[in-house]
Amino acid sequence: MTPFNRALGLLGAILLASCSSENEERTEEAVPVVAEDVRFLPEQTQVEAIGTARAVTSAEIYPETAGRVTRVMFSAGDYVRSGQPLLELDARQERLAVDAARVQVLEAEQLLGRYRRIEDTGAISESQIEAGETALASAKVALRQAQAALADRTIRAPFSGHIGLTEIDPGDRVNDNTPIAQIDQRGRLFIDFPAPEEVFASLQEGQVVQVAAFSDPENPIDARIVSTDTRISNESRNFIARAAIPNANDRFRPGMSFRVTFTRNDTTRAAVPEEAIVWGGEGSHLFVVRDGKASRVPVTITSRRNGIALVDGELTESDRVIVEGVQKIRDGQDIRLVRPVSAPEADVQLRSGEKAGADTGDGDGGSDTDGG
Repeated sequence: MTPFNRALGLLGAILLASCSSENEERTEEAVPVVAEDVRFLPEQTQVEAIGTARAVTSAEIYPETAGRVTRVMFSAGDYVRSGQPLLELDARQERLAVDAARVQVLEAEQLLGRYRRIEDTGAISESQIEAGETALASAKVALRQAQAALADRTIRAPFSGHIGLTEIDPGDRVNDNTPIAQIDQRGRLFIDFPAPEEVFASLQEGQVVQVAAFSDPENPIDARIVSTDTRISNESRNFIARAAIPNANDRFRPGMSFRVTFTRNDTTRAAVPEEAIVWGGEGSHLFVVRDGKASRVPVTITSRRNGIALVDGELTESDRVIVEGVQKIRDGQDIRLVRPVSAPEADVQLRSGEKAGADTGDGDGGSDTDGG
């Protein structure tokens, strides 16, 4: 072999040894990753129901007695005050009865007065005076009865509210079974809806649910649970819940249909970013940081929520899950924690669990932290 060939072979051996050394260094070098603390959140199930609005206070107005209508004093949709007259019946006989009762009271008072003036003379007995007192008391009771009968000839609003349509006109004859109109207090409304038995324990007074009227489904509003029924239906296995909504602008009406939605908190599970999940031939898994190495943990995704996956797996609150760099590592791989690559160097926001005083790292623009 010529000196030139020997020199060429020696140079090749040196280059090969150098490449092998570099490969070993790259293989043994810790992989930079980003990790964050594992959170535990309750799994949520959304429940939907159809509810019906009802006024906080509502009544069907009926006359107290029979008679001919002489005057209707309201129009449909009017807001009436408590005690405001709504309808009058013919009251001629009742007025006469009041006048007659007043005369009876006056006569009884005069008779008792005469008895008392001659009481000291002995011309009147004690029993006659007592009879006079009884007659006066009876006459006063009769007067109050006549006045009550006269008052019943005027139908009044039982409370303040909006009054509905009526089919009664002057001249109609009505009795105590004739409906006059419906009156509602609708400044606040109740929404009654059926809820499944499974949420009985979780649907509590004060809880907020969302309701949206079928007439305006794009504008849901918050409603607050005010009460729940005390029984579960044997047929439907549901119970009735009642929520309240404000209605100061008179936007809604009793009887409207509403879609009611709320969430139920179920089992608490580990919550990790979806990008931390790795899929392989044996299913899904993720990597957590343990003793400065990547540890593979098989998981099962139970639900997803706004970029977060709730998973079942052997995870604890002290674990930190690797969220960036998962494609570069394997089980047992040495790792080093760095800041997120996308974070600006001048204003780096560390993920939960990283130390704010970490040193600036290499070309990744990150900083090394304790891998434990």
